[in-house]
Amino acid sequence: MRKVYRRLERWRSKRQGRARIPESLWAAAGELAREHGVNPVSRVLRLEFNHLRRVTESNRRRKRKPRAMPAFVELMAPQSGAAPTCIFEIHGQRGTMRIEWKGTPADLASFSRTLWEMIS
Repeated sequence: MRKVYRRLERWRSKRQGRARIPESLWAAAGELAREHGVNPVSRVLRLEFNHLRRVTESNRRRKRKPRAMPAFVELMAPQSGAAPTCIFEIHGQRGTMRIEWKGTPADLASFSRTLWEMIS
């Protein structure tokens, strides 16, 4: 922590006006905050707490290894003797329509297509 403190003090003594703290110093402070906590590091280094917390969190996200996405995912339908049941309730200006559907997904797709063509 002393090393980062000295770097910050050196930068503060040389800065002109309201120059922003360099990203390399924020990154070093973020590493310390990950190890020692955001509050103690922000107090010792005299850095704004919320900014240091955001830097610490963004460094954590960046350092995670990306997960490999599967190239193929097989979805298995449960095997059962009975056909699946779906209940549709459609509310409109003229009232409510309730449809109870028992059949395969292919039957449902065909029925939906026919119904859509009728109302379009």
